[in-house]
Amino acid sequence: MKRKVSLFIAMSLDGYIAKADGSVAWLETDRPQTEVDDSYETFYAQVDTVLLGRKTYEQVITELSPEVYPYEDVESYIFTSAPEKTVGRRHFVKGDVVALVEKLQAQAGGVIWIVGGSSIVAPLIEANLIDEYIIAVIPRILGSGVPLFQPGKREILLTQTNSYAKNGLTYLCYEKQREK
Repeated sequence: MKRKVSLFIAMSLDGYIAKADGSVAWLETDRPQTEVDDSYETFYAQVDTVLLGRKTYEQVITELSPEVYPYEDVESYIFTSAPEKTVGRRHFVKGDVVALVEKLQAQAGGVIWIVGGSSIVAPLIEANLIDEYIIAVIPRILGSGVPLFQPGKREILLTQTNSYAKNGLTYLCYEKQREK
């Protein structure tokens, strides 16, 4: 059985995952936490592999979690044009994200999480390799920035599996329909 490929990502109400300058600091807001929201923790418990672009990786280690790399306990594949030596479970790779995902899907393991970067997300959507989309919509309109979805050549039908709101975030959950 193929491993599940999931995109769990936050975006602004107008569809951006970063500001025009690449900043993701807007994700960290002072929203009141009136409800328990374990959406991330529940999802992450199934993950054993993460894929992210170099820009996203740099944002994680410099802006979002500079003290501790949050994915140290799983295999990380960081796509970069200038690969470095593997450090622990962090693999710096250059190449085709679609080919790597297909290779990983054929291996035993847990969920493959596409953390981000539009350069990683777009080819996987185009190849219809993302099985599950979990999008946390943040109630903020950025006006411009890095869009989550790039123009594509194919239409992909999805089925809504859930939607809910917690602490001002709206979670939209979909899975791809089986191809006929």
